[in-house]
Amino acid sequence: CGCSPRSAAVVPVGAVVCAVLAVAAGPSEMLPVYLLAAVPGLLLAVLDLRCLRLPDPLVGALVLIGAGPSAVLRPERIGAALAGGGLVLTAYLVLALLPRRGLGLGDVKLAAALGLILGFAGWPAVVAGLAAAHLINGPVALFLLLTRRAGGRRALPFGPALLAGAVLATFTAV
Repeated sequence: CGCSPRSAAVVPVGAVVCAVLAVAAGPSEMLPVYLLAAVPGLLLAVLDLRCLRLPDPLVGALVLIGAGPSAVLRPERIGAALAGGGLVLTAYLVLALLPRRGLGLGDVKLAAALGLILGFAGWPAVVAGLAAAHLINGPVALFLLLTRRAGGRRALPFGPALLAGAVLATFTAV
């Protein structure tokens, strides 16, 4: 779409995201993983806000950075992580295929990636991450509908809410 991920808000938002992750993870072996995964996450959020696109290479980078080290650090949780990613993929794919769909396939892939990554933290993190995403985007969508600002305009991006929900879900990590 010719958009660039450059934005004046990226650096301060990135600093807040990293601070939240540092507080949530504490002195855990997972902290560097979370902080590194924040980089493609921030890029994905900006691109989705600007272009309504979640590029597969960036989603793939998020998976490699988030799930690869997690599998090494927490091999006993690989099964739960794969189940979390698979369950989220299935649920969101069904939603995306419904008539008058509000989800794009990029949202489906990102949700599945985050389900996989959060699965290493445990089922409470998967549930919290997805619930938080809907609690974030729901009021925004309602506001836009009530003020008629969404009529005829472009769709509301869901990627930033999914990513914010994943960050917030780190507080439920076990």
